[in-house]
Amino acid sequence: MEKIGKYRWTICSLVFFATTVNYLDRQVISLLKSVLSQDLKWDDGDYANIEITFKIFYSFGMLVAGSIVDKLGTKKGYGWATGLWSLAAIGHAFANSAFGFMIARAALGLTEAGNFPAAIKSTAEWFPKKERALATGIFNSGTNIGAIVAPLTVPLIAVVWGWQWAFIITGLIGFIWLVLWQIYYTSPKDSKKLSKAEFDYIHSDKEEEENIKNEEKVPWIKLLGFRQTWAFALGKFLTDPVWWFYLFWLPDFLQSEYKLTLIEISVPVAVVYIISTIGSIGGGYLPMAFINKNMPVFKARKTSMLIFALFVIPVIFSQLAGKTNMWLAVLVIGIAAAAHQAWSANIFTTVSDMFPKKATASVVGIGGMAGGLGGILLTWAVQKNMFVYYRSINQIETAYYIMFAICAGAYLLAWLIMHLLVPKMNKVDI
Repeated sequence: MEKIGKYRWTICSLVFFATTVNYLDRQVISLLKSVLSQDLKWDDGDYANIEITFKIFYSFGMLVAGSIVDKLGTKKGYGWATGLWSLAAIGHAFANSAFGFMIARAALGLTEAGNFPAAIKSTAEWFPKKERALATGIFNSGTNIGAIVAPLTVPLIAVVWGWQWAFIITGLIGFIWLVLWQIYYTSPKDSKKLSKAEFDYIHSDKEEEENIKNEEKVPWIKLLGFRQTWAFALGKFLTDPVWWFYLFWLPDFLQSEYKLTLIEISVPVAVVYIISTIGSIGGGYLPMAFINKNMPVFKARKTSMLIFALFVIPVIFSQLAGKTNMWLAVLVIGIAAAAHQAWSANIFTTVSDMFPKKATASVVGIGGMAGGLGGILLTWAVQKNMFVYYRSINQIETAYYIMFAICAGAYLLAWLIMHLLVPKMNKVDI
């Protein structure tokens, strides 16, 4: 690896940084739920409405963001998205009602949608197929790092300076990334820091001999005609809502079940995401190990995803484990979160396996929209009314048991549907 150069990993680190900021900004509100509920007189229904608003605009944004990134190119598209979502994150500090937060979350959802289409496009541009799952796993672990940093800093900032500053300080970090992005990022064909050996290695996939200069935009309506698009989209539809649930409700679960304070939830929430980081990176290593043993690329992805789906199932027993010790519940949820991240690293990579580079961001956008719609449906049909009802009768633990049961089965169902739609590797020719 040293002989061919390693500048591509610099690009991967930039994408990792952006993904970290992306998740740091979106998680702040879940950590401050109890404070905001008290100060602004929210109930679970108001919080669910705010969450639904974010997901609606995130879903729409994912559909639009993919095509925008494909049209503008990675550098401009990623830069604009990060700058705008950082402003939206700061804007939360000026909201003083549930409606005000709905407006701020709408802006954040719309703009944060640019991260993953741009990140996957960057990976497709800068890495050969056999390294993409690893690179995706590394940058996708930024979701965990953001989720780790948030509980360790946000509650403390809120207690010392007030909840408004928690939004302002985290939002400003995105502008640091923007400076670094402008300095270090360019496409491989234009990079002066990329050796010829590394350039050739990046473009070493024999079956991917497409013209590097081809920037033709593929309409998303055309992409919907392929089973491969639907396999990815339905996989995201069923599994993304599980991650949304962890992200937006885990602090409330710990406070509701174990009566923890705002500061006390910091460490257990961070531990869940520390464990999940292992899954994100490990999720890239496992298929690469299969590929190195001469297993076909697509079979390696799907085999890995089936293994990860099985690791989620024990989450249904998290509350039972927690009756013995809270940390056992944290461990079980952490393993499920790790399995999700491993799954996520691979489902994203199936897009660059099945589609040419010019369409990857658009397909990822369609899948992201589907994931957002799944999250909206779950929040509206289950979390919103169910959580309000069970909390009103002092049985919130029942609501969480139902949610963990849904989480446990989502991945196996998603894997089965994806397998039925695309049983074998079929490269899309556009």
